[in-house]
Amino acid sequence: MMPPMGRTSREFSTVGVVGLGTMGAGIAEVFARNGYQVVGVELSEESLERGREHVEHSTGRAVKRGKLSAEEQAELVGRITFTTSLDDVKACDLVVEAIIEQLPLKQELFRTLDGIVGPDTVLATNTSSLSVTEISAATTHPGRVIGVHFFNPAPVQKLVEIVRTVVTEPEVVEDAAALARSLGKTPVVIGDRAGFIANALLFGYLNHAAAMFEGKYATREDLDAAMRFGCGYPMGPLALLDLIGLDTAYEILDTMYKQGRDRLHAPAPILKQMVTAGLLGRKSGRGFYTYEGPDSPVVVDDALTPSADDAPKLRHELASVGVVGTGTMATGIIEVFAKAGYPVTYVGRSQAKVDAVRSAVERSLDKAIQRGKLEEPVRDEVLGRLRGTTSLDDLGTVDLAVEAIAEDIGVKTVLFENLDEICKPGAILATTTSSLPVIALAKVTSRPQDVVGMHFFNPAPVMKLVEVVSTVSTADDVAETTRALCAGLGKVAVSCSDRAGFIVNALLFPYLNDAVKMLQAHYASADDIDTAMKYGCALPMGPFELLDVVGNDVSLAIQRELYLEFREPGFAPAPLLEHLVTAGYLGRKTGRGFRDYTSR
Repeated sequence: MMPPMGRTSREFSTVGVVGLGTMGAGIAEVFARNGYQVVGVELSEESLERGREHVEHSTGRAVKRGKLSAEEQAELVGRITFTTSLDDVKACDLVVEAIIEQLPLKQELFRTLDGIVGPDTVLATNTSSLSVTEISAATTHPGRVIGVHFFNPAPVQKLVEIVRTVVTEPEVVEDAAALARSLGKTPVVIGDRAGFIANALLFGYLNHAAAMFEGKYATREDLDAAMRFGCGYPMGPLALLDLIGLDTAYEILDTMYKQGRDRLHAPAPILKQMVTAGLLGRKSGRGFYTYEGPDSPVVVDDALTPSADDAPKLRHELASVGVVGTGTMATGIIEVFAKAGYPVTYVGRSQAKVDAVRSAVERSLDKAIQRGKLEEPVRDEVLGRLRGTTSLDDLGTVDLAVEAIAEDIGVKTVLFENLDEICKPGAILATTTSSLPVIALAKVTSRPQDVVGMHFFNPAPVMKLVEVVSTVSTADDVAETTRALCAGLGKVAVSCSDRAGFIVNALLFPYLNDAVKMLQAHYASADDIDTAMKYGCALPMGPFELLDVVGNDVSLAIQRELYLEFREPGFAPAPLLEHLVTAGYLGRKTGRGFRDYTSR
């Protein structure tokens, strides 16, 4: 057989994998798929057979999808020697440990391996959170020990975190990174700290989501829908915790907290309670959600599942809509309502701004026609529903008035005082604020029960999510009507109460802030952090890409709001973010943020 492509300076041809659970079996498959001879080791014949089944099932799925032939599958599986004897890794050039996340067990294994393998063999741990340094200290040659952290499922996920300790030999680091590239993976090389890049950023976010659920701030369905539809994440945080395993998540968070003493990593109490009760997620058949059975991905109804009978209904008549504002968000919202069949009266400060809105909606509809997504007669109907004006008094007959002006509490407050006087009794007054307190606007009206938050996401015609925000004064029928209206607009409505950040920003921006702190500490580059989150967590954008798109000034303002509301030390804006804003490096809109766009 031809040797594998992408040879490194150290000759890797035979690889040992100790531990053939889901991760270990996936790692063994990756090496075998790329032409390496693999020795897979398990403790017992029973667990060894499970490991073999993992590989056969995974490669069998590839055959069904036409990505492997039956012959290639047989060759791949044939490159793996399955054994219960650790001595069989003696001739391996690299041994990867993928056993359970318990430091004493890993240390004992490395101590044993150190006495079995040759002096040039590299010993790697796939730990996701434990100290590689402490693991290496169990050996007599710690310089050859390295972290090689694959992500689950290993055959699919592109990222590999290469974790060096203070004593790892430089050539071992170089060889491990080159080896990862030979597997078609994207390596990032980092130092040894709990959580490395991806988990350090991911698990703070997951922990925060679990705490939100525990505090009954939002339902599990709404928390997950908010991040999927508001941020484009492939999975919601609670579904992801179920996939990872709540016991694994607890151990990772606990390890990170013990090392860094960051309260944001202190495991939410509900995680400990669920682990103790055996509610571990998909692998046990029940976690935040209930599944068909252990290891099943199929969610089934349980006591927390919303009933179809509970679907929101329009408790108020909504025949016409008013929108105040002419910016990007307002224009998008106007288009959404008009497309859904509502006559829309929109108000701008000048006739030029009013005309610009109509032109923008026309352009958007024309683009949809060109793409075959809209018929020309429908375009004319939509435009026929628009009525632009410069007078707020023209909103006197609307059933719903939506405020979509600048994020300035003073300006919004004056507007709500006016809307209260102008709009008819029973009309709902909605604000699209993303960070300001809705109750501050409600209290200046004589109808706080009719004031609700209706936070669309940009661009409104495309983004599915709307956060429906109830204050302590919002009437239940008003919130229900708003949710039903969103469904009629083709949007996904999630419910939450009136506190800084609502759901999405409260989960998103502390994660972005943590990424800035990581960069500020010189732990990893912006490129490596973005790579880790895109390829390790399947996020649509890395944190610094996203910050530069959102605008560092906007991000800083939101982070300050979160810090002022929750007084959580970990929410304090990273000094580097403040410095960039002070310097005018606001992101793409100024040509420079975390990256320089002027030369591109």
